[in-house]
Amino acid sequence: MKRAGFTMIELIFVIVILGILAAVAIPKLAATRDDAQISKIASNIKTAEGEIAAYTVSQGTVPTNEATLKAASNVITDNLGTGYATVANAKTSFLDKVSGTSCIDVDVNATHIIVTAGAGTSAICKGVQSMVQDANISIAGQGVKY
Repeated sequence: MKRAGFTMIELIFVIVILGILAAVAIPKLAATRDDAQISKIASNIKTAEGEIAAYTVSQGTVPTNEATLKAASNVITDNLGTGYATVANAKTSFLDKVSGTSCIDVDVNATHIIVTAGAGTSAICKGVQSMVQDANISIAGQGVKY
């Protein structure tokens, strides 16, 4: 008599092997998502720095409040409503959306853009802080109008 199909032992082995593969793959996928989030926030910060400096040079005035920071930077405008950034006076905080804590603070004064690490201690904030170093960026040419 010929049997067709698999025995119970064979099926259990296949299920165990699939479980082991899933246990290895799922954490890797989650880490990839975090890495993408870190890269996105770091890129947004660098873009915002450039946009603020360009706005200051072209307009001859420093953005000192939420309205002028929105006018100065599309990155800040795009991130404000999504939980990735907040603005208070001339200070923009880029946030880890999950924890809601500040990863990097970008403060604008009359002559400099000051980038400092925020209070966030999540894995995403630590990754962003390792990619974006504290800086004191001079804004050249303010007051020059063409």
